[in-house]
Amino acid sequence: MTRMTGGQALVRALEAHGVNTIFGIPGVQMDHFFNALYDERNKIRVIHTRHEQGAAYMAFGYAAATGRVGTFAVVPGPGLLNTTAALSTAYANNAPVLCISGQIPSQFIGRGVGVLHEIPDQLALIKGLTKWAARANHPGEAPDLMREAFRQLSTGRIRPVEIEMAMDVLGQQADIDIGAPTVAPPPPQPDPDLITRAAILLGGAKRPLIFAGGGAVDSGAELLAVAEALQAPVIASRNALGVVDDRHFLSQGFGAGHRLWADADVVLGVGTRMNPQIPGWGMDDDLKFVRIDIDPVEITRVHRPVVGIVGDARTGLAALADALGAHNGKRDSREAELTGLKAEIRAELSANLGPQMAFLDAIRAELPEDGVFVEELTQVGYVSRLAFPVYRPRGFISTGYQGTLGFGFATALGVKVARPDTPVVAISGDGGFMYNVQELSTAVQQGIGLVTVIFKDGAFGNVQRMQKEDHGGKIIATDLHNPDFVKLAELFGAQGLRAETPEQLRDALRKGFGTSGPTIIEVPVGEMPSPWDYLFLPPAR
Repeated sequence: MTRMTGGQALVRALEAHGVNTIFGIPGVQMDHFFNALYDERNKIRVIHTRHEQGAAYMAFGYAAATGRVGTFAVVPGPGLLNTTAALSTAYANNAPVLCISGQIPSQFIGRGVGVLHEIPDQLALIKGLTKWAARANHPGEAPDLMREAFRQLSTGRIRPVEIEMAMDVLGQQADIDIGAPTVAPPPPQPDPDLITRAAILLGGAKRPLIFAGGGAVDSGAELLAVAEALQAPVIASRNALGVVDDRHFLSQGFGAGHRLWADADVVLGVGTRMNPQIPGWGMDDDLKFVRIDIDPVEITRVHRPVVGIVGDARTGLAALADALGAHNGKRDSREAELTGLKAEIRAELSANLGPQMAFLDAIRAELPEDGVFVEELTQVGYVSRLAFPVYRPRGFISTGYQGTLGFGFATALGVKVARPDTPVVAISGDGGFMYNVQELSTAVQQGIGLVTVIFKDGAFGNVQRMQKEDHGGKIIATDLHNPDFVKLAELFGAQGLRAETPEQLRDALRKGFGTSGPTIIEVPVGEMPSPWDYLFLPPAR
């Protein structure tokens, strides 16, 4: 037992669980927590941001890039509310993010007396955006709550969690034993009878097809073993791009998946919502489904498969690969067919989405194999989901279905903090970049060597296109006034560059990757062709 404050108990419990980086902003309700961080500053790096949203997005990026817990700390009320877009993004993407929040003085919680930063039922609000949330009402509760937080972050379906502590409790002293950290239990073993049924069904399939989601991102070897045994194309969701190297013929893109769906007879979905496939691409009695997912609710959420296996993707796929040995039919290689399909679709995209494809090709040519690409809700970003080759897992970071405009720059800073020796490039439009432009100050102060490409078209381009094409040209609130981003970067102390062609972008990227600090590359562009016919595909059967 050691005498310590509530703030010290939280910090030492974080240390016990291996946390060495925290993003956040201090404030009066969190004084004792940040005092404790000061005392442990040689063990935990504190990266203070210019806005709470930036801190939470950085924690998300840290988690998405590594699979490790990304942690941020903020004051209650408006401070916590500022993080909710990032929390919802982490929730949508099943990312292990830990929020540490302050609270108003404990005697005023729930009384509505108008204390600084008070909001109605903060804990109930945050429970709606997290997998689990709790309040520590005494310093002695901190170790057990931290163990439970990390248990939630390492078991079942991974989603963000939150712990909060009132400002007076953070300063209260007590004799506390931090104890041992949570040890994650082994994943549940899949039902062997269901594995056998799945192997029989897939082994007898003539045109099997595999869809992999974020739940399978760390199961590449096992996934490829199943895919090669079945000669089944693998279509990865945005969060799983790179789970099978894009250069492998079995790794196919979104458009190829849609075409192959028309003739598939058995589909295996691993760690994926199967959206938009099941609700949107069409089904009939000839199409059978096998699902592997850690979340039993997800397996039957939109459709009941013939075989539904509850379990970890890696364990389930390994068992399935073993079982296929006894039940798989003889199969010829589909390399020529699938290589041709990939080339055909890429040629079509290049012909119809040429400007976006040219810039993406430039980025891919300069980004090393192990580099990380962080997308955004911008014209080049939309096409990247279809056509950016990814060679390794966690090499493509996405907002997922949440579609949080402006997430990319701050998220990419967290990616770079987590993987400082890996080249990281973020793309953004001029609209989205300005959501978190203030974090350029953080990047310079903290020496975060991120390269950011801003495609500058002077508009919320996607919304303006809809106003023109779908609403009779009623353009309102979508034109943008922008700074000179090169000069802006230089004023912050970053490297600012401009590129007007894909070739110039390649030169600028090389300069950016060769610089230790942050780089901003402004790319002036005009209107680009619409990608939506390739993203929202009609039924295929």
